[in-house]
Amino acid sequence: MAFLLLSLLPLVSGQLWQNQPPHSHDCGEKPFKHVITVSVDGLHSSDVGKWVALRPNGNISQLLQHSYEYTNAWTSAPSDSFPGTMAQFTGSTPKTTGVWYDDTWDRTFYAPGSNCAGEPGAEVLYDETKDYNDTELFSGGIDPANLPQRKINGKCVEVYPHQRVRVNTIFEVVNSKGFQTAYTDKHPAYDIVRGPSGKGLTVGYFPEIAAVANTVAATIAYDQLHVNAFLDWLDTTTPEHSELFNGNPLSTVPTLFGGNFQAMSVAQKTVGYENDTASSFSPAIVQAMTFVDNSIGALVNKLKSKGLYEDTLIIVASKHGQAPIDRALYNTVDPDLITNLTGVPVAFQTSDDIALIFLNNSADTAQAAHNLNAHRAEGKIRSVIFGANLTASGFGDPKTDPAVPDIIVQPELGVIYTTSTKKVAEHGGHWRESLHNTSRTHNFEGFGY
Repeated sequence: MAFLLLSLLPLVSGQLWQNQPPHSHDCGEKPFKHVITVSVDGLHSSDVGKWVALRPNGNISQLLQHSYEYTNAWTSAPSDSFPGTMAQFTGSTPKTTGVWYDDTWDRTFYAPGSNCAGEPGAEVLYDETKDYNDTELFSGGIDPANLPQRKINGKCVEVYPHQRVRVNTIFEVVNSKGFQTAYTDKHPAYDIVRGPSGKGLTVGYFPEIAAVANTVAATIAYDQLHVNAFLDWLDTTTPEHSELFNGNPLSTVPTLFGGNFQAMSVAQKTVGYENDTASSFSPAIVQAMTFVDNSIGALVNKLKSKGLYEDTLIIVASKHGQAPIDRALYNTVDPDLITNLTGVPVAFQTSDDIALIFLNNSADTAQAAHNLNAHRAEGKIRSVIFGANLTASGFGDPKTDPAVPDIIVQPELGVIYTTSTKKVAEHGGHWRESLHNTSRTHNFEGFGY
């Protein structure tokens, strides 16, 4: 029997599950032969209950009847998609993986094409700009000339996304045992799931979402490529263009495969929830969730037609939520203002509904934090995390780890550090709406993170 898990991983605490199904799968007597992981990017725990109420006979509702519900699961902090992906597939936080964001800074890296000349310290950017051509769905994958560099044993080398990760991924573990794996996501940079060995994926499939219009309808058409990949893999075939991502032919149905849906995230960002109640689905979100529900149904039907349903564990795990749910709380602040409010030289700032600040000189941290706290109202700042508090909170120590920011600025709920007017919500920050979700799975004895 296939089971569904809806969660933000890896951190699970408190009550692990409720609403247990009457018939659970005994993995000791009958281990699963396949695991499918699907992220509905942006999905909140509250969205699950609302969707079940709206579509009580839908595919998600039916599958949930054979699942366990996790009630205290959390994504990574920061809640960007990159560390969120790593949280799911490594069980680790940014402190351990070294992956803080898809756009951040490292004090030991060098800029693309620099040949590691000059002083170290450079932006580490892994998004569509790493492609040969981000205006095309399939342009050849990652262009090495666009990659950041670092020195290894005295030699200057380009650093692919998967080489950024400090710990292995579940894809590497499965592959190392002789089983096959596959994964699809929104940029070729999601090559990161291969892990530091570079051997985690049998097949990678990464059509570029930046080549698609930022509308719900266009994103659904894009997400259909991921669904088609899932169905192809169940037929032991690979989608066209897989060879662009260093893929290999499949000889069997992958033991572990997965990918993501973007439509829900785009609906939340471009339209949001209904203004009148802040918690009701807008037509755009209903449109996106209907696609997700139908896609999960297609996946289940394919598993049944192949005789694989009873042997497969399905995991639906959103990498992050989206904030704010209440559009009335949405506000923006120019990220340059936050940089200027530090009052000290800043090397780099990652700006979203959070700000990660890397200073030219870490000795200026206390002064910069003091200046930011003195201008909380102006910067719409909720908290400034630095120094001993940063380390004690589990974020690591910028004095010893080149990837850890000197300061984390958490704005008020709904505030995004941007000059864009195209969004009504975003992820990345530490608010509950970005971090928390409930989840469902079957009963593994001792299962948890």
